[in-house]
Amino acid sequence: MTELKPEAFKGAHDFKTVLGDLTASAFVREGFEARFGQVNVSDRPDLADFQCNGALAVAKAAKANPRDVAGRITSHLTGDDHIKSLEIAGPGFLNFVISDSALSDRANVLREDERLGASTVDTRRKVIIDYGGPNVAKPMHVGHLRTAVIGESLKRIMRFMGDEVIGDAHFGDWGYQMGLLITAVSDEQPDLPYFDAGFDGEYPTQSPVTLADLERLYPLASGKGKEDPDYRDRARKATKELQDGRKGYRALWQHFVTVSREALIRDYGALGVEFDLWYGESDADPYVAPMVEELTAKGLVVPDQGAQIIRVAREDDKSEIPPMLVVSSEGSAMYGTTDLATIKQRTVEFAPDLVLYCVDQRQATHFVQVFRAAYLAGYAVEGQLEHAANGTVNGPDGKPFKTREGGVLKLYDLIDSALEKAKVRLEEAGLGKDLSAEDFADTAHKVAIAALKFAELSNHRLTSYIFDLDRFMSFEGKTGPYLLYQAVRMKSILRKAAEQGVGAGAVTVTEPAERELVLLLDGFDAALKESYLKRAPNILADHVYRLAQTFSKFYAACPVLIAEDAATKSSRLALVELTLKQIEKGLDLMGLTAPDQM
Repeated sequence: MTELKPEAFKGAHDFKTVLGDLTASAFVREGFEARFGQVNVSDRPDLADFQCNGALAVAKAAKANPRDVAGRITSHLTGDDHIKSLEIAGPGFLNFVISDSALSDRANVLREDERLGASTVDTRRKVIIDYGGPNVAKPMHVGHLRTAVIGESLKRIMRFMGDEVIGDAHFGDWGYQMGLLITAVSDEQPDLPYFDAGFDGEYPTQSPVTLADLERLYPLASGKGKEDPDYRDRARKATKELQDGRKGYRALWQHFVTVSREALIRDYGALGVEFDLWYGESDADPYVAPMVEELTAKGLVVPDQGAQIIRVAREDDKSEIPPMLVVSSEGSAMYGTTDLATIKQRTVEFAPDLVLYCVDQRQATHFVQVFRAAYLAGYAVEGQLEHAANGTVNGPDGKPFKTREGGVLKLYDLIDSALEKAKVRLEEAGLGKDLSAEDFADTAHKVAIAALKFAELSNHRLTSYIFDLDRFMSFEGKTGPYLLYQAVRMKSILRKAAEQGVGAGAVTVTEPAERELVLLLDGFDAALKESYLKRAPNILADHVYRLAQTFSKFYAACPVLIAEDAATKSSRLALVELTLKQIEKGLDLMGLTAPDQM
């Protein structure tokens, strides 16, 4: 599968694309390759809006003077309506300044565009994003926040860009941990019918265990399994009997799944994270046995010390890649086996063009093993499976975040703490005083979720970061609450304009702050494409933050409702309206929602 490049999008008419096309054409006319005409946003906005460095590369290859080459290129661009000025700087850089009329035209086009300038992929793909990974009986913790938030944003971005995207929670409901739970429940409640091999009646519809029971039993059983070989053997036997279809164990297991899933839906729902599929590892189980037979027949599965493995190492590996364990010496399917069977299941049932795994980078070796096994088996081709890895959420000590007691912080408790902190911060800032109790609670929830999710999304997914709820909850700086505050501010301006009977009109750019704002609004498509191609929502997050900052500068420099004349007032109001739409779209693609008032 070929990797998508920036040119694999259609409908892009931003300045970067337009100037790039013009400049590429000029290079071609001079006998050079079009690629040298690439235009980028200037890293010196005080000197230029856009820059092209192609003349230097061309001149070096042609052994020519780069300023002379640059001069030949500019001769083809002089007089274009988009360009206010085009200067040759330094050894041969081309510096472009966009004309006020082009900026005005672009702003008015964006106002009429329901996609706000965003392009779409040229070829629509079917994409499955695996970004949940919650487990039965294990409450979600702060570490699950990353996969959930990053995966949800990537799902939304890729859908918005035109792909068909399916989000799968990939529920951890199979394997040794289930055997541990069955063993633990059988010891505490041995008289339950699930453990009677001769029982042939209807099993109870009411679960014999609650979520609290499961959360208590699992660590106890796990500890016993590590210390007591007999207990471990019992749990392994229970695992195999479950996987082999023992009726009572299947019925009890279904209670485990149902009870756990209800809590997961609650926690994910609080975060605004939604899955299209709640498939579990168990859904791939029917594929396991025939798959192992097939792989054995192909000579891929080989015996090794009583177990069965697939060797996936390659000659050019820079580090050792161990074989993938397919079947344990006890005869149980392993973690990698289930993941491999899931790939086959997805291929059969969905035929995806891409499967994206938003999972902790500490699982990198595991995914190398599974992906290579899938390629060897013919279930996928190179590039069709991708690990969009993420770093860890760390405490002040730089290690994965723990509670003061040394335990892992539950996600539900984290959300609750964030909500309480949001209420305090709103009150401290004097915000929400005029809201009803219900609206205040809703606003506090949106602020809390924005604080948590933007803290994730403002970092590159591979960057491990320090968890600091006080900093995340600030209404100043690069935070989610700051973005919501700026969006609410724009909504307030628009409400006041409506009360005064003032409407938005055609945009006419004249002031430096207006120029800066429109140039950034024009950059929405570039931010989206880069986020899409790099699987990096932090690029979109950065765009939305810079847009909020730039709006604040614009509002301070360019009075809106007290502008000197009606045309200026309507023009600036249109910019407020457009900026709000783009910020709200950006927030939505990150899974955030701004309240109407604060």
